[in-house]
Amino acid sequence: MTTPVHVTVTGAAGQIGYQLLFRIASGQLLGPDTPVVLRLLEIEPAMKALEGVVMELDDCAFPLLAGIEATSDLDVAFNGTSWALLVGSVPRKAGMERSDLLGVNGGIFKPQGEAIAGHAASDVRILVVGNPCNTNCLIARSHAPEVPADRWFSMTRLDQNRAETQIAKRVGTGVAGVKNLVIWGNHSSTQFPDFANATVDGVPVVDAVNDRAWLEGEFITTVQKRGAAIIEARGASSAASAANAAIDTVVSLTTPTPADDCVSVSVTSRGEYGIPEGLTFGFPVVADGVGGWSVKEGFEIDEFSRAKIQLTVDELVGERDEVVKLGLLG
Repeated sequence: MTTPVHVTVTGAAGQIGYQLLFRIASGQLLGPDTPVVLRLLEIEPAMKALEGVVMELDDCAFPLLAGIEATSDLDVAFNGTSWALLVGSVPRKAGMERSDLLGVNGGIFKPQGEAIAGHAASDVRILVVGNPCNTNCLIARSHAPEVPADRWFSMTRLDQNRAETQIAKRVGTGVAGVKNLVIWGNHSSTQFPDFANATVDGVPVVDAVNDRAWLEGEFITTVQKRGAAIIEARGASSAASAANAAIDTVVSLTTPTPADDCVSVSVTSRGEYGIPEGLTFGFPVVADGVGGWSVKEGFEIDEFSRAKIQLTVDELVGERDEVVKLGLLG
């Protein structure tokens, strides 16, 4: 067996963390031949719950699980880690202003960025899951300038998965047939699930669905508001599907992307498609399977799409300007 890869999960005793850890330990994140050491971070009041999670992990007797480090110390949590999955965050509560949300999460992600810079492995890559994930990623990245910008990601894959399912159900086919469906922008209600460049079973989605009004209306709003709909239905957030999307994201970034497809992930903009440089923005991404990735070229942006993309650009620029005002960027 190869040398174990250290994987950090923050908020490890939370709902998403609980759904995620057993799948990582079973080999679903890095493959069936890669042993892992789990580095699990929690706040001090949750350490007792984390102790129970560790006991369960032990009781599963996963052959690939080479060790567990459970801690509330940032430096320990990120020591030698090659993949950091930043799951823990503070969700928006009733009456909370956007500046309050960004401020409290800045207090989490600023020190995490500093700890990653100071203690992670030289090959570290970071996926931010905790919301508002795009701007949380921006904050953490700004406090780890030693880590290249192309190592930082935030999660829009859950939205891609949701969108693909909506298209597949509408057409009456399997989700595997849906290709090149990208989520542009922020993981929020301004995100834009782009149907115009997608195909289903090799046919343009616009032709396969043959209902432009549904695509421009109910399809988009269903994807944008899916998280809220799940909370209303089950009384809790979408933990299992979020954990699944985190796994999907890492797998997609570490395996070659098929030529007829892309993966939705938020990365640091280098100005592609006219998006302001430096934003953590959802793009169509293709990976080479050996750690490299690029934004896929050739997507056509019509007037409708451009207007939708501009809405999510404006929101992310507003969030960036707010965290600058709060002094949270390094």
